[in-house]
Amino acid sequence: MNRDVVIVENPSEVGAGARGAGTGPFAVRLQDNETGNKVYGKFPHLTVDTFNGALCNPITTPNAKYINEIVEQNNRLIGRIQPLLDAGKFPFILSGDHSNALGTIAAIKDHNPSKRLGVIWIDAHADLHTPYTTPSGNVHGMPLGASLGEGYESNAINEPNVEVVNSWHALTHMGKNQIHPKVDPKDLALIAIRDLEDAEWNDIDDNNIFNYVPARLLNKTMEQVAAETLEYLEDCDLIYISFDVDSMDPSVSVGTGTSVPNGLTLENAKSLLEQLYKSPKITALEITEINPLIDQNNKMAKAALDIMHHLLV
Repeated sequence: MNRDVVIVENPSEVGAGARGAGTGPFAVRLQDNETGNKVYGKFPHLTVDTFNGALCNPITTPNAKYINEIVEQNNRLIGRIQPLLDAGKFPFILSGDHSNALGTIAAIKDHNPSKRLGVIWIDAHADLHTPYTTPSGNVHGMPLGASLGEGYESNAINEPNVEVVNSWHALTHMGKNQIHPKVDPKDLALIAIRDLEDAEWNDIDDNNIFNYVPARLLNKTMEQVAAETLEYLEDCDLIYISFDVDSMDPSVSVGTGTSVPNGLTLENAKSLLEQLYKSPKITALEITEINPLIDQNNKMAKAALDIMHHLLV
């Protein structure tokens, strides 16, 4: 599929539980520079400014840490992605932590308010938490919860303060059209999920959310998984793919903050994304949660670059 790609570096890490993910996009670019500039030499790129300095400030919103900065960051990202969509470009996003997916989803939905948006979420985690259900308070575990417009108070373990409640409303309604929700649960596909809390499993069961856990992947090729996923989302007009590197096994994904056993191999990931990327409905693709500070020999950035090269060059 021939696309007019623009690489978008969004190195925000304010939604993560550990520092370092903000350096991930730059580590990928540096690795490409050192190996011949084969990706960045072919496509234009832009970098989104961040609020990462806020991580030095006291936490006033423990059930959604730094949520105010995350709202601003995602609004900033919307402002960079929407002009690309207006110009017919394909945003290929390298982000710091997964809370940044909110802005991408909001930008796509705002740009196409009457169209049905599907999301393919390839991740060890479902990221369906909300300030009411989160055990950590890290917003990188909430982007799908926000995109589905949920509070899910029936599974509440927290009582968020007024500041969090108001900012959560802003997060779930972000975008110029304040569309809420942005994604319907029936238009969501979760692949490689395996480390979830009860509230998320309840959400998946209650909404009958399409998913592949490792046991369901065992006897399938990645071509089959891609075909079944695209068939499930066939009524969607547009599809966004979000690829968290922790979807891969720790043998590949040491350099991420939330590595979980029994994940995809690098070859699995490349094959799956290759098949999905062929669909003309794919509108944007994001790779996220690369953390070189906890990596060994930049292995995770090299794997992400390998995926990008496989898809784009």
